[in-house]
Amino acid sequence: MKDARPCSIADTLVLVGEKYSLLVLREVSLGVTRFDQLVRNIGAPRDVLTARLKRLVDAGLLEKVEYSDRPKRYEYRRTQAGLELEPVLMTLMAWGDRHLRKDGDRPMVIEHICGHEFVPRVVCTECGKEMRHGDMTPHPQAPGWTVTGPVAG
Repeated sequence: MKDARPCSIADTLVLVGEKYSLLVLREVSLGVTRFDQLVRNIGAPRDVLTARLKRLVDAGLLEKVEYSDRPKRYEYRRTQAGLELEPVLMTLMAWGDRHLRKDGDRPMVIEHICGHEFVPRVVCTECGKEMRHGDMTPHPQAPGWTVTGPVAG
């Protein structure tokens, strides 16, 4: 049997496709950078959170920065790669607000610098049009793969 389809989504999910990893990125994007604060806000067991933080640091999404020498204490800051995941978090939040919050009772609203509520959109960088499924054509780049699966043979 062949391996699964080569996929950047799958590769990304290895790093952040687990609840606590995304919640760490959410908290750090909100300015919560210290371990005890992260434990409190996320509700993860300390050992699980320690493992997720290590994975995010090792993957280059966060950096560990010492803020106290005695005792040694660290905070976590986003790297450029971690910053680039913020639109993903905003899009996930917007989807959850639309599809999981039927009562309209949203736990967080993000205000844009312009003073209005931020509502994320995915647009083409060339033409500026909003992404619509029917307007896109996939072109597999992995050798031996077509849109529908592996090439027979």
